[in-house]
Amino acid sequence: MQIQISPELKEIWPEIRLGCLKAKVNLTENNSLLANEMDSLCKEFENKYVIEDINKLPHLKETRSAYKKLGKDPSRYRVSSDALIRRILKGKGLFKINNIVDIINLVSVQTFYSLGAYDLEKIKGNIILTVGKAGESYKGIGRSDIINLENLPVFSDEEGHFGSPTSDSEKAMITLDTKEVLIFINSFSGEEDLNEALDILEEKLVKYASASNIQKSIIK
Repeated sequence: MQIQISPELKEIWPEIRLGCLKAKVNLTENNSLLANEMDSLCKEFENKYVIEDINKLPHLKETRSAYKKLGKDPSRYRVSSDALIRRILKGKGLFKINNIVDIINLVSVQTFYSLGAYDLEKIKGNIILTVGKAGESYKGIGRSDIINLENLPVFSDEEGHFGSPTSDSEKAMITLDTKEVLIFINSFSGEEDLNEALDILEEKLVKYASASNIQKSIIK
């Protein structure tokens, strides 16, 4: 499997990078230690930040600028890290879904990067991160509306689009049957902090999902 960023997207936003991690994992519906860490992080953020701080946070600031350059309103098509932090600061905490999705959300908030996790078995062929075209769309996970993919950064395999930093489709979503994951850390601010973010992600996956056969890389 090859993973690449399209020339079109790199031309629009040269600082774009992808942190990639593949691993075998053990899926569980609940993990009390993980839930406690998530709750502690929520309290920390509630004490440290207010809503008005979000647009100035590292990586989120650059992400918003990239979306504007692509022609997408970052306040309407919020990346996951923006949406999660906003939810925390409104006192709503973080959703508890399963250990993999919960880890993704935890690390996304901790690092300010948007992360996406996918069931590797459901991805067919090579992957490219490209720019959505007019008329392209899919139904987002847990959303009633259809995501307009035009001008959004989107992940595609040989069968079509399956994810974006804003919202993923159901095609490669994580379920309790997932055995192997592919996780992307989406950076619109270069690679300076990506290795550290990948290390944090690896540590959480080992601790809370007994991850093994871990492979990490950065795509430019």
